[in-house]
Amino acid sequence: MTVSTTKNTGDFANQGSSASQVLHQKILGSRRFSNYWWATVVSLGATGFLLAGLSSYLNVNLLPFATPNEITFVPQGLAMTFYGVVGLLLALYLWTVVILDVGGGYNEFNKEAKKVHIFRWGFLGKNRRIEIEFPTQDVQAVRVDVKEGLNPRRALYLRVKGRRNVPLTRVGQPLSLQKLETEGAQLAQFLGVPLEGL
Repeated sequence: MTVSTTKNTGDFANQGSSASQVLHQKILGSRRFSNYWWATVVSLGATGFLLAGLSSYLNVNLLPFATPNEITFVPQGLAMTFYGVVGLLLALYLWTVVILDVGGGYNEFNKEAKKVHIFRWGFLGKNRRIEIEFPTQDVQAVRVDVKEGLNPRRALYLRVKGRRNVPLTRVGQPLSLQKLETEGAQLAQFLGVPLEGL
């Protein structure tokens, strides 16, 4: 999800214009409801599998709502233990991504400073803070990329002189076509560049 806000910087009466000077778009990263949902479901399922496998190994009922200690450890209990460990590793990854808010950040277009600032959070390490900054005059166009099919892609890019296309929209569930067109048109109008790809 992209949330756009415009900020007024300076006194417009002195500038002779009522146009906003800064466009700030907040980018929703991994802290989406769907990621919380799947992390919770995988955690609970994996814990159940692991406890069932351990119950069959220890011959003690660790699950109050079932009797997994009646399962033979080899091969059923062993398989359940394996699935439980793998599931907990997947859940750990999902919770880490959510806690670190990977992919979250903002896009800021500042006419007054004549700068475009793109910021995203990444994984731990030297690339935790991903920042790209370039002058607004280097922006040649706003490009809408739409691909339908089994794996649909709907994204906005900035075509920048001397660089690869810079992605502006979040990763994950694609935006609706209407919202994508609206955001692309708003940004192209704000920057005074053409809108491509429609």
